[in-house]
Amino acid sequence: MVQLNFPSYDFRFKSSENKVQIFDVIRKKFIVLQPEEWVRQHVIHQLIYDKGYSKNLINVEKQLNVNNLKKRYDIVVYNKDATIHLLVECKAPNIKIDQQTFDQIARYNMQLNAKYLMVTNGHDHFFCQMNYDEEKYDFLRQIPDFSR
Repeated sequence: MVQLNFPSYDFRFKSSENKVQIFDVIRKKFIVLQPEEWVRQHVIHQLIYDKGYSKNLINVEKQLNVNNLKKRYDIVVYNKDATIHLLVECKAPNIKIDQQTFDQIARYNMQLNAKYLMVTNGHDHFFCQMNYDEEKYDFLRQIPDFSR
């Protein structure tokens, strides 16, 4: 897989039916290693090992309804009170982050109401904090560490 703009992490891999799989510490199973999954696993490891987020508060690839359409978000991190702290949209490294990507996460967030948003293709990362009172978002340099 291609080198990403993340620290190096120790991943578990296996080969099955001529496909490389990577172990997802949240879903607790091996997942076929596709380019977007490579990015998703880096984000998960960064949240847990660098930012201090609890595995117990992270959800990966769950379904939600957006305008009566079934969609799947990449990563959601909950607060201890079950509100959503962070919504992450991952793209494959060869996919350019553009307005469509931001529109997609905005549509998902209309259902989820996360405090923070992250969009990444593994090379470029964008972070913002939602300001619901003023109906805007503020770009950040990084996602804050998890506050215990």
